[in-house]
Amino acid sequence: MSSFLFLGFLIGMKHALEADHLAAVASMVAGSKSVKDTVKMGAIWGCGHASALFVFCALAILSDALPVTAWSSWLEGVVGLMLIVLGGDVLRRLYRDRVHFHVHRHHSGDVHFHAHTHTPDIDHKTDSHDHTHRKPARLKTLSVGIMHGMAGSAVLIVLSAGLAETPWIGLLYVALFGAGSILGMALLSMIIAVPMAYSARYLTWGNRIVHVSVGSGTIVLGGYVTYGAWIAS
Repeated sequence: MSSFLFLGFLIGMKHALEADHLAAVASMVAGSKSVKDTVKMGAIWGCGHASALFVFCALAILSDALPVTAWSSWLEGVVGLMLIVLGGDVLRRLYRDRVHFHVHRHHSGDVHFHAHTHTPDIDHKTDSHDHTHRKPARLKTLSVGIMHGMAGSAVLIVLSAGLAETPWIGLLYVALFGAGSILGMALLSMIIAVPMAYSARYLTWGNRIVHVSVGSGTIVLGGYVTYGAWIAS
């Protein structure tokens, strides 16, 4: 039984690497220049994803009456539309923020290259360029994770949990799967954050290319997911 449960944890980590999950998280962290905040957002996405999976699968396992298959296609299409919106938001923020890079001098005399944006709702002090940025949209990240958790993976989890000896072992399997997906997404977010943070600090055009690639790729993937769920099926 222990190997069965450990397998659920490992599959959960692998599940975090799926293309739609990567695209969603990458689009949401594209504006963050802090690796710490990016990892937090990945973990928050994982928590939303895991909690929705657990509730959805618990109902399916314990009641044996939830029409999982009927729901999954509809939810997959919603996830596709959500990816399109997230990708478009990346491109919108790129145009709005108009990030550029310049030599920045601290009061102490230290000089370095500095990422700077002229976003209307950011307070910039003209002479020192000290400023504050809005915190990442944690509620938005949690909501996207919940929607992903409710979508297509539910069928796979219910089927896998059905191999357990008892419903409670099945629920434990789902819980470990969710824990694995949280850890996997946090680690994946860290990997995403490093090139984004580097490009945001040192390369104006590199930063823009990264954002355009993430936004465009997310839109394309969202269109593919929506077409597969609602049109081709």
